[in-house]
Amino acid sequence: MNDNNNQGGGNNDNKHRQPLFMLALFSLIALFITTWFWNSAGTSQKQQITYSEFIGLVEEDQVQKVEITSETITITLKSDSTFKKDAPGSSIAEEYEKRTGQPYLVTYYTGYLNDEQLLPLLKEHKVEINRGSSNAATTILYNILSIVLPLLIIWGIFGLVMRNMGGGPFSMGRSGAKVYVEKTTGVSFADVAGQDEAKESLQEVVDFLHNPKKYTRIGAKLPKGALLVGPPGTGKTLLAKAVAGEAGVPFFSLAGSDFVEMFVGVGASRVRDLFKEANKQAPCIIFIDEIDAIGKSRDSRFGGGNDEREQTLNQLLAEMDGFESSKGLMILAATNRPGVLEKFLLRPCRFDRRMIVDRPDMKGRLETLKVHSKDVAMDETVDLDALALASAGLVGSDLANIINEAAIIAVKHDRKFVNQSDLFEAFELVAVGGKEKKDRAMSDKERRHVAYHEVGHALVSALQKNAEPVQKITIVPRTMGALGYTLQTPEEEKFLETKDELLAKIVTYMGGRAAEEIVFSTYTSGAANDIENATAIARNMVTRFGMSDKFGMMGLATVESQYLEGRASLNCGEETAAEIDRQVLEMINGAYEKAKRLLTENREALDKISEYLYEKETITGKEFMDMFRKITGIESEEPEKSEDAPASVQEAAASQGAANAARSTASQGAANMARNTAARPKPAKSEAEKALDRMSEAAASGGSKTEDPGVEAPKKAVSALDRYGKREF
Repeated sequence: MNDNNNQGGGNNDNKHRQPLFMLALFSLIALFITTWFWNSAGTSQKQQITYSEFIGLVEEDQVQKVEITSETITITLKSDSTFKKDAPGSSIAEEYEKRTGQPYLVTYYTGYLNDEQLLPLLKEHKVEINRGSSNAATTILYNILSIVLPLLIIWGIFGLVMRNMGGGPFSMGRSGAKVYVEKTTGVSFADVAGQDEAKESLQEVVDFLHNPKKYTRIGAKLPKGALLVGPPGTGKTLLAKAVAGEAGVPFFSLAGSDFVEMFVGVGASRVRDLFKEANKQAPCIIFIDEIDAIGKSRDSRFGGGNDEREQTLNQLLAEMDGFESSKGLMILAATNRPGVLEKFLLRPCRFDRRMIVDRPDMKGRLETLKVHSKDVAMDETVDLDALALASAGLVGSDLANIINEAAIIAVKHDRKFVNQSDLFEAFELVAVGGKEKKDRAMSDKERRHVAYHEVGHALVSALQKNAEPVQKITIVPRTMGALGYTLQTPEEEKFLETKDELLAKIVTYMGGRAAEEIVFSTYTSGAANDIENATAIARNMVTRFGMSDKFGMMGLATVESQYLEGRASLNCGEETAAEIDRQVLEMINGAYEKAKRLLTENREALDKISEYLYEKETITGKEFMDMFRKITGIESEEPEKSEDAPASVQEAAASQGAANAARSTASQGAANMARNTAARPKPAKSEAEKALDRMSEAAASGGSKTEDPGVEAPKKAVSALDRYGKREF
């Protein structure tokens, strides 16, 4: 304990040594500038002459007035005086008069002598005589202020600049970390939902901080560091605060960018100061958010090295190697770019553990929704299970935002409780495409194009057995740019997707453009998002999922920034890349031809449902399926609901039985339509569509029979729009 106190005293001495040195340095600089300024000013405007020269000027009637003190006589010449003192400032005076055409006024002075003839001489030549102040204290005070005042002004400006850069003049090297003492974080593990695995790993850390002797008795040591890795918004910072809240220890929180400043060496100084403060309050937890700001690799692929960042990183590593984990000092760090971190930062005895904080599954999303809605007034119609099922791919911050937006919507409609429609509207606002843009006036032609486009997606999806059921179709524009969309909800949580399911997605994406060509014999730019998503799925099937007959199980791409945009980069030659493009094009063309064939065979349903959507602007999945069955003559296998039962499709999606019934009726609809159209001639399949059928048959009879549960879910390869099941126009 005494050692800690002594160490703290030495730290305080070192802490103020650098600011005092900088104060002395800037004081000397300011003093030099001030002295030079006054000396320059005195040389150019006030010059000394001899007493004899002064008497001569009086006798020549060139003196207008004098000011006499006990030490000096200050002389003011007449405006027509021709006297010029040969001094260093003479050239300046001549240049000034040459450029401005005005005389350069110079004040002369000489020493005072006890000359009894001076006053009569001055009176004789009618010189104005004044008595100057001879107070020595005033003179000394004036001289001091002339130096100190500019010094204070310069120091104040310097302090203001340093404060804007992250600290005052005495705190340049301080860490600036926020310190939450004891349980003031206000967060516990009960406030973190959907991350059970990460909480379980961190629970060991909490138990060690609570009962260190239980572990040290058998020789176990507290891990020095733990790295939380995951996409933005999954709760990494919240988990770190929960660890401190559960353990009841001080919590130091700061971001990686807080270490880096313009001056080289400041970051390293702040790291030292942070660990000194943490050692004084041990046991405690240090949390560094976005550690990639200082821990980025020096490889040129990731931006190369930086002197300030490298010094800061080296100091961090030295501090981590230097402290003893038995003191209870734990470092938590968070990043969403683990691939750019230096390898030696991740080795054991530094960041011993890496904890993945990924997007929550359905159970995790449901628990997260319950945590964020516990203080929100909700009525009996609310079904969080349905919302959890529909929000696949969303993170904890998105779910919290949905609950908050739903509460705001309920208040806007003067309701005291949040209902299911508020939640679904909030889901569309957060996950789909913003608010409805009711002031955007589309022409009738454009609205009809959008209606056929969206119904094309929905109809193609209903005619395929491996597609997801439709939940909503709308042609109301959204504030984020969508002119309409078709929303699909999965029947159950999926972590793997078969080849048939991926091909069905591509065909569904092509349904909008196919409907436009069939009905209007032209194209619009509305399929840009569909083409982008379909191409991404097809390219991943060829390069990453081993679903190409040409390349088989050969890996041709590597995912970069897995927890951000998930972009994949090719690792093959130019000829192979060209062949990949041909495979992707063949796959997409086959899907497009299949979509055209399905819609051509069901042209009556396409026209009638599109006209209904054109009039209503928004229809639910239930309305869509009812019209589809009525037009095609398929009887519904779904049990009828009572009149007081909720009719929203999102509630139907929550019921597994209803969802399976919808899927089975969609499959039966496709089969019945095939039987009904068998009598009339069908359009011949193109070569591209035949190739797509061959790929589907190969998937059904070949490698898709067994699935490795360790394989990464294919859904991570597609965009966020596809994770939400949205077909956007």
